[in-house]
This record gives sequence, C-alpha cells and structure tokens, in this order.
Amino acid sequence: MKKIIKIGKKLVGDGKPCFIIAEAGVNHNGDINIAKKLVDAAVKSGADAVKFQTFKAEGVVTRNTDIAPYAKKNIGKNLKQYDMIKKLELKYDEFKKLKSYCDKKNIIFLSTPHSLDAIDFLDALVPAYKFGSGDLTNIPALEYAAKKHKPMILGTGMATLAEIRIAVRAIRKTGNKNIILLHCTTNYPCHIEEVNLRAMLTMQNTLNCPVGYSDHTLGITVPIMASTLGAVVVEKHFTLNKNLPGPDHKASLEPQELKTMVNAIRNVETILGSYAKKPTVSEKKIINLVRKSIVAQKDIKKGVVVRRDMVNFKRPGNGLSPSFVKDILGKKTKQDIKKDEKIQLNMVE
Repeated sequence: MKKIIKIGKKLVGDGKPCFIIAEAGVNHNGDINIAKKLVDAAVKSGADAVKFQTFKAEGVVTRNTDIAPYAKKNIGKNLKQYDMIKKLELKYDEFKKLKSYCDKKNIIFLSTPHSLDAIDFLDALVPAYKFGSGDLTNIPALEYAAKKHKPMILGTGMATLAEIRIAVRAIRKTGNKNIILLHCTTNYPCHIEEVNLRAMLTMQNTLNCPVGYSDHTLGITVPIMASTLGAVVVEKHFTLNKNLPGPDHKASLEPQELKTMVNAIRNVETILGSYAKKPTVSEKKIINLVRKSIVAQKDIKKGVVVRRDMVNFKRPGNGLSPSFVKDILGKKTKQDIKKDEKIQLNMVE
C-alpha cells in the first residue's frame, strides 16, 4: 500500500517515518496540570503526537454499565463505568488550552472523540480523527467525522475483517479516502498470546489502507516488532507514574520507557533502509580488499594452454573476477605469467 497521508506537517505511509502517537488518554486523572506534564514527557520522548480523549461521561455511557475486568483489577475496586470516567473528564475549554500548549511545544495534538458533539468540538483542534476500537462499529459517528474530510485513524480491536470492511466502506462513501487502520488487541495489558501481530500483515494485504499498530502489551518489544513489519503508525499508552490511581496507568509506559521505545523505532527505520540492494559507502571502500581475483597458481610459460590447476582465486579483488574463469581456461598464454600474478583477459588468446 503506497498511499501517503498528511497529518499536520507529517507524512504518514509506506517509506515514511513511523508516526508515533504517545497515548496520554485519561492518564491525566482529570487534572490539566498533569495533562501538560504528559505533553512535556511526550515531547522529550520524540513522539510525533500526543493524544487524549474528549468526552462527557453522560454522553458516553449509561449509568448502570459495568467496568471492564481489567479496569476493576487496575483500580482495585468495582465501580460503574460512569462513575469511573466522570472523574477522568477534562473540560472542553481545557482541551483548547492543551492544544495551544502542544503548539507551543511543537508536538501534534490529537484527541479521540466519544460523541458527535466532541467530533464537532475537535474539528478546529485536531489534524486527524483517531477513533478507539470501541467505535469501529459506530458507523453514524464515523460517517459524521469523515464528512469533515480529515484523515481517519481507526483502532480495530475486537473486530473481524468483515466489520473493518464495513467501517472503511462507510467512510469512503462520504468521499473521504484518507484512512489508517490500527491493528489492536483490546485488553489492558494485552497478553503476548493475544497480540497476533501477523493480522497486521493480513490487513495490509487485503484492506487497501495504510496499517499501523496500537499497543496494549507491557513493555516496548511488541511495538518495535510492529515497526519492523511496516506499521506506519505506532500508538502506545504512557503515564507519569504507573502507580497513579486509574484504569490505564499500570499498562502504560513511564516517560523514560516511552523515550526508549521511540529511539528504538527510529533505529529500526534506519536499519530497514531502502528497498535497493547495492554496496554501501563503507563497503565500496573495502570491496577490493575482500573480494578475489584470478591469479596464477604457479609460474606459467608463454604459449601454454591454461588448465584449472594453474589458476587460483586470491585477494585483492582489483583484477579479473573469478566469475570469468571460464574465459581463461583452455586459452593459450600470450606471455609468461608469474605465480600470484593477476591474470587478465589480454594475457590469453
């Protein structure tokens, strides 16, 4: 998939640097000062963007909805979703302040909308819409956002290929063709047995969209592996401290871990290089010292027919390549050739 999509000043797609999203999510615990510190940490890590979540609890969940088992385990008590996420809200005006702060710090501001009014609100703030896996089947919301004609980044946790196709088709019908899909496993933390990273390749090969990876595993190994498989986007949760209260902190990276992950992915990009197979600059400097030439195995007199036992292949490689030995064998020498002397084509006839 060769499509290139512009997000802010960044170009995202095959052959471009991996677009790394530092997922702050709700790890600000409803405090804008913590949110700004998360922005600072994302900047220091070298990430391309920092992402939050924009919602009002009453617009996201009914008051009687249970929390997920992982959230219950992470916060150490059983609550209703409404009560949990109500404490994790930021005011809409605070998101405007965060956007300005991100601009000042030269990092792209993103936030996931969880309602139609959040989509409208974020239109002036974000260069792309990122939807979490829970909204992949929320076709009305995807269509509504797609009509704003910003790039669409979709998490695909819990989804089948058929469900992803439906979402992609719905977005494209609005005229919006700029879609990036993120392979994901919706569990916090995700066990390595459930990562199924090869599914990312299946998505790349069958859905005709750039594909990235949103990671919920512990550590940084899996997102780095995803970048080696061609993920055009890598998204990873991070926090200031894993021991802070809240549903996502324990499965998030701390700032130094995030920085290590970003550096590792940048190294992967350097290591992967281009698709060209050719000698490197450093190889060209030593090529003649390492390759071999056709040389005389012993003294050979003029007028002698060259046999295989009369030649050998030795360094340096600035003579006739061993690949031309058949052009030497069976020919008569036009001159005397000393042992270890490089044999050239003009020495035989």
